[in-house]
Amino acid sequence: MRNATWFAPHPPYAAKGIGCFVEDLDGRQLLDCANNFFSLIHGHAFAPVVEAIRAAAGDGTAFGLPTEKEIALAELIRGRSPRCEQVRFCTSGTEAVMFAIKGARALTGRRALAKFEGAYHGSYDWVEVSLAPEPAAWDDESGNPASIGGSKGVPKHVLQDTVVLPWNDPDRCAAILDKQGSRLAALIIDPVPSRAGMVPVSKKTVEVIHAASEKHGFLIISDEVISFRLSYAGAHPLFGLQPDLITLGKIIGGGLPIGAVAGSARTMSVFDHTQGKPGVALGGTFSANPLAMAAGFSAMTALDEAAIARLNQLGSDLRSEINLSFIEKRIPAQVTGSGSLFRLHLTAKPIADYRSSRCGTPDALRQVHAAALEQGVLLTPNCSGAISTPMEQAHIDDLSTAITRAVADTFAVRGWDQ
Repeated sequence: MRNATWFAPHPPYAAKGIGCFVEDLDGRQLLDCANNFFSLIHGHAFAPVVEAIRAAAGDGTAFGLPTEKEIALAELIRGRSPRCEQVRFCTSGTEAVMFAIKGARALTGRRALAKFEGAYHGSYDWVEVSLAPEPAAWDDESGNPASIGGSKGVPKHVLQDTVVLPWNDPDRCAAILDKQGSRLAALIIDPVPSRAGMVPVSKKTVEVIHAASEKHGFLIISDEVISFRLSYAGAHPLFGLQPDLITLGKIIGGGLPIGAVAGSARTMSVFDHTQGKPGVALGGTFSANPLAMAAGFSAMTALDEAAIARLNQLGSDLRSEINLSFIEKRIPAQVTGSGSLFRLHLTAKPIADYRSSRCGTPDALRQVHAAALEQGVLLTPNCSGAISTPMEQAHIDDLSTAITRAVADTFAVRGWDQ
């Protein structure tokens, strides 16, 4: 069982899914807002994707050769953003981030990486640094975010080569980058970091990043494994971000394992193996697997501009409905997010970054998560979620009611001390 899918006393086991609902082995129907951690933008068993997988499987499930299917999906992604001039596929978002960082190191000749405190970028030692630091270890001796290993046994040099930045604190970011920028290979950013409060990056922070990159020569990596869903061209144009490399995953695979690194032809040349040994070898046994390519092409073809606009409107409606309900019922809680993404916080205080998002206690969120399950709603264990295309306004209304009731029930049991 994946670590991310476990919660006490035990998670329900899925039997099947259809549309925006998943049915567990006990026959219970759950409105699925987890969507396999935001990868199923069309919900479960989306007919065009199922048919695409069936047809692709009939031709063979894997080859030690390229296929036209990878060209089709790469061209589709390229057509959505001019910054995705070239695309190379792998099998997960973690791999995409790892290859992007390795590419940046090869291009710059530097080792160090900058990331934001609390931001999740997959299971790679460098990007797991300060993923979930405890308050007692937040700051180093200079008062800046400390570099804390994400797991036991992280080599000391990983911490030394990872610079941690405070989210949406442009003045402090500028000072840190001015001091550390010359040794950075890259700065990685998720424009709407799901685990760092799900608060969009500010315009001023983006300006600081661009200025530091230009001055010190490090690359900007936009991690859009989750946030690519926010617009037809991805997250970066929404916030004025001009990345050198973009990492993708989740929705671009139509529910099958996938990852991708995209960028300009100049930057992506670091992976070019056609002229001899590349700067970085990017590949794997199941990279550009034809089933994932077919599923991804079908899913992304259906995710046109109208579909994204509708999803984003439903997401905005949901956040507004829940927050208004909290205010009316005097419940000290709120939801943040952007587009079709949302996250619950058990406080009425402003959510600005990872630290302010650590409100209340983990037990309280676990209780809300369990209470939501009792209301027939599946959220991720940290009480975040996403809207999928099968959802209608009635689902949004039901979801708002269920989340409000789950939070109210939790506070009624725990008291109003969050």
